[in-house]
Amino acid sequence: MNKSFCGHMNGRGPAPGFSLIELMIIVAIIAILAAIAVPSYTRHVVKTKRVAAQACLSEYANYMERYYTTNLRYNQDTSATPVANPVSDGTLVLDCASAARTGNDYSYATSAIAAASYTLTATPQAAQAARDTQCGTLSLDQAGARGPATAGCW
Repeated sequence: MNKSFCGHMNGRGPAPGFSLIELMIIVAIIAILAAIAVPSYTRHVVKTKRVAAQACLSEYANYMERYYTTNLRYNQDTSATPVANPVSDGTLVLDCASAARTGNDYSYATSAIAAASYTLTATPQAAQAARDTQCGTLSLDQAGARGPATAGCW
C-alpha cells in the first residue's frame, strides 16, 4: 500500500494543517471576544459624542458671555435698532455644531433667551438618540447649571 494515502506525507508524520475542531474552537473564541468588544465600543462612541456635544454647548456659552460683555444683555444688541442675538434666531452656527463635527448627532438651540438669562440645549439625533437613553437632551444656562442631573451625563 502506498504510504501517501494513509494520512502521512511521504511516510514522515501527520499531514500539516488544522483539524475542523481546532478551527471551530478558534471561531468560537473570536465570537466570544466580539460579543464582549462590540457593546463596549458602542458605549464608548456614544459617550465620546456626548462629550463633544457638551464641549459645543460650552463654546456656545462662551459666545453668549462675550455677547453679554459687549451688549450687557443676552437677547439683543444695543444698537439704535436692536438686532436679535444670532444664536437665538439660528443664524449663527458655530463650527462645533457643523455636520462635519457634531451636527449629525446633536441639534443645538436656545430654549429660553432673555436680557439676563439663557438656556442652551443639545438634543441627540438619529442613532445617538436611540443609544444615549441615559442622558438625552443636554442643557447649559448662564449660571453654569447643567442638565440632566443624572450621574455620568456631565
